[in-house]
Amino acid sequence: MTEFTPVLSLIGGAIIGLATVALMAFHGRIAGINGIAAGLLARPGTGDWAWRAAFIAGMIASPMAILFATGQMPQITVPVEPIFLVIGGFLVGIGASLGSGCTSGHGVCGMSRLSVRSIVATLTFMTTGLITVYVMRHVIGG
Repeated sequence: MTEFTPVLSLIGGAIIGLATVALMAFHGRIAGINGIAAGLLARPGTGDWAWRAAFIAGMIASPMAILFATGQMPQITVPVEPIFLVIGGFLVGIGASLGSGCTSGHGVCGMSRLSVRSIVATLTFMTTGLITVYVMRHVIGG
C-alpha cells in the first residue's frame, strides 16, 4: 500500500499544471510526453528540438533536485518481473499511438480543454487500469 500524501500530491499536481500551461503559452504545444519524445527522436536539430530536449532533461534531472533538497533519492518499488514492465511499456506505446496521445497528453491537457476525445481516452485508461488491477490481484492472484 502507498502512503497518503495530500500536500506533496497537491504540490506535484500544481507543478505539472504550471508546466503544461507554460508549454502551451510559450510554445503552443500540449505536454504529452509521448509526442514530446517522438518529436525529439524524429526531428533532431529542428527548431523545436531545444524545448523538447529541455523538457526531457527536466524529467531526468528532477530526481536529482529531490536528492539535493531532501538528501535522499525518491524510492520507487515496482513489484513485478522486468519482462512485465517491458511488455507493459510496449502495450502503452501501442495504445498511445492508436489513441493519438498518451495518458499525460489526454489526461492532463486534453481534459482541461474539455476535449471529448481526451475524456473518452482517459476514461478508457482508468477503466482498463481498474480491471487490470482487479484481475491481477483477485483473479490471478498477486
